[in-house]
Amino acid sequence: MSDTTDFIATVHPYDSLPRNELVRLAGSFCCRDYPAGATIYRFGEKLAGLYLIRSGRVRVSDCNGDPVSELQQRNSFGERGLLQGGTAMTTASAAEDSTILMLPRDEVLRLIESYRSVARFFARGRNAVDRGADIALLKVEELLGEGGPLSCSAETPINEAARMMRDARVSSIGVTEGERLIGVLTIRDMSNRVVAEGRDTRDPVSSVMTADPVTLPPTALGHDVLNIMSKRHIGHLPVVEDGRFIGMISQTDLTRVQAISSAGLIRDALQAGTVADLARVTGGIPDLLDRLVQAHQRHEVITRMITDIADAVTRRLLDMAQEKLGVAPTGWLWAACGSQGRQEQTGVSDQDNCLILEQGSDPADPYFKALARFVSDGLHACGYIYCPGDMMATNPRWCQPREVWQGYFRDWIANPSPEAQMLASVMFDLRAIAGDAALLADLQQDTLQMASKNSIFVAHMVSNSLKHRPPLGLIGGFATIRSGDHKHHIDMKHNGVVPVTDLARVYALQGRLTSVNTRARMVDAEARGVISGSGARDLIAAYDLIQTMRLENQAHLIRAGRQPDNYLSPSDLPDLERSHLRDAFVVVRSMQSAMGHGKGMLG
Repeated sequence: MSDTTDFIATVHPYDSLPRNELVRLAGSFCCRDYPAGATIYRFGEKLAGLYLIRSGRVRVSDCNGDPVSELQQRNSFGERGLLQGGTAMTTASAAEDSTILMLPRDEVLRLIESYRSVARFFARGRNAVDRGADIALLKVEELLGEGGPLSCSAETPINEAARMMRDARVSSIGVTEGERLIGVLTIRDMSNRVVAEGRDTRDPVSSVMTADPVTLPPTALGHDVLNIMSKRHIGHLPVVEDGRFIGMISQTDLTRVQAISSAGLIRDALQAGTVADLARVTGGIPDLLDRLVQAHQRHEVITRMITDIADAVTRRLLDMAQEKLGVAPTGWLWAACGSQGRQEQTGVSDQDNCLILEQGSDPADPYFKALARFVSDGLHACGYIYCPGDMMATNPRWCQPREVWQGYFRDWIANPSPEAQMLASVMFDLRAIAGDAALLADLQQDTLQMASKNSIFVAHMVSNSLKHRPPLGLIGGFATIRSGDHKHHIDMKHNGVVPVTDLARVYALQGRLTSVNTRARMVDAEARGVISGSGARDLIAAYDLIQTMRLENQAHLIRAGRQPDNYLSPSDLPDLERSHLRDAFVVVRSMQSAMGHGKGMLG
């Protein structure tokens, strides 16, 4: 038993447990040897508990027998099925002679209930985190607004203090004696204690202030701010360091930090006078991404905010082009595809766009060539680099009248070549940015109807959706890049996000769903019965985790003064993070397998 105790003490999350608990737990594990090729459990079987590899390797396969992961010493498996109904959601077998420890289900549940570290480990992805407590992780000094605090003496007349607040455009003032804080006066106090009671505004602020207010040091956490504001029903909290009044936290500061503000960048974009001004706006995106990640905003909120900025920059460039070129000869629509179309842009994005012209328009008209060139060049200058695949409105192929676009889609559906599959995948993500949105709305709806009825085209789209595979392999459960600048890393875009994006696109096609955003497509697919509830929930949770870790990695690079990219090193992750990421990839691989075996409708 001492050997088992020493072993589990090296495995997360058991390494967080006190020694006496480890000793007791070691006696609860069952130990069994499996020869190479032996089955540990099969898909659909009732699971006795949670499995942990003492030695050897274990191969995990999905319900169709397709391998999804190969695990090694210290890896646990079976938790997803154990905690979601108790039946195996995969099949596990020994890839070589292996010794496996099994912790009974009741013991697993007891540990989860008794120890937060264990509960966090087995939480399914980041959805388990209370998003209402996001700002709680920041220090108070990070929540303070710019500039020093506004203060006055106890003898200052009330009306003078009110003028000071008005001129400084703040809703509170600290009352000090030297540098020491003795009270606080807020706009609410002015209303309740001065105006409502008819008090003489020449009275000193000491007569209406809140004396000896509760304070926090700059090293306290946002959690403390939220807790005190909630319990005491106050909207202002003074910050004191070594007896000195150094700042005031207000509800406005909390809102500012949470939003910081994509709205401000959008406003600046729409007011920009030059392309250089727009480039300065997009230069603020890395800082925005980093702050939103640190505030633990949901990934779909972050990518939506970043995409909204790209939309605003594009619209301003279109306005600038028209100011230069004059009124267009016919109606047009500028549409985005790719990550901008799906509203999923991160800190690194190229441009994917096209022009849909009014029926009967001349695509060779120099006006549209000049419009496309001005906007595309402007986007490139703002950091949205030219599309490597030339999917841009500057390409004459993607600047065409509506009837030509209809012909494109008809041809792709009728003749689903590899190029047609790729182009259809991109163009199914089109979203109107500026111009006549009706030029796209009917086109999109008609295409969905036509494509969903063509079983051969759907089959080709299914095949296309399986080309990008999650990076599951032998070492640590991941297949990393073997050479080059990103050796020992995984590509969180092409092997993480793209497989889910491709699956969601097929679900949208099967269900004739008009959503373009990946997560929205999965939610709608569950609601329409395209995939099962359990399949949808697992895939959404996996996608949430993959996207969140992708953004966290980009934010880490930004803080290090480097350009954000999509490459992550699994070896840099703690055991907890690595285990969850591996499980997320297993879910994606299982859903791909179901799709490949014609079970995409069942999830």
